[in-house]
Amino acid sequence: MTKNSTAHEDTPPSELIDQTIKALGDWRGETLARLRALIRQADPDVVEEVKWRKPSNSMLGVPVWEHDGMICTGETYKAAVKLTFAKGASVEDPSGLFNSSLDGNTRRAIDFHQGDAINEEAFRALIRAAVAVNTAGKKSKKA
Repeated sequence: MTKNSTAHEDTPPSELIDQTIKALGDWRGETLARLRALIRQADPDVVEEVKWRKPSNSMLGVPVWEHDGMICTGETYKAAVKLTFAKGASVEDPSGLFNSSLDGNTRRAIDFHQGDAINEEAFRALIRAAVAVNTAGKKSKKA
């Protein structure tokens, strides 16, 4: 490790996400862990990344799930766990899971609050729809 590096620089993203969940130590960590498991179930090829690592988030950063582009980020706040879908405005949401950032042209988000039930089947379908938007964009660029 060089003088200017931090202990987190060589830590795999999945471990940083594990650390984030453990550091929360409350319902937010449990909710983020459950959503993460559902994302992985919906898309076994999902890639976990961590972005925006800075001192204000203990250098753990923000969990990001990608498949041919960003699917969503997982941010935690005092009263909510927010999943922001990068291309959410283009994603079919027949179950009406999006409940935040609804007026934007690109992103959509879901805020989960303490005690909220997660419609797991609808959530997995939403993840698969977001992946389909990303992969469709990749195919059209290759053509």
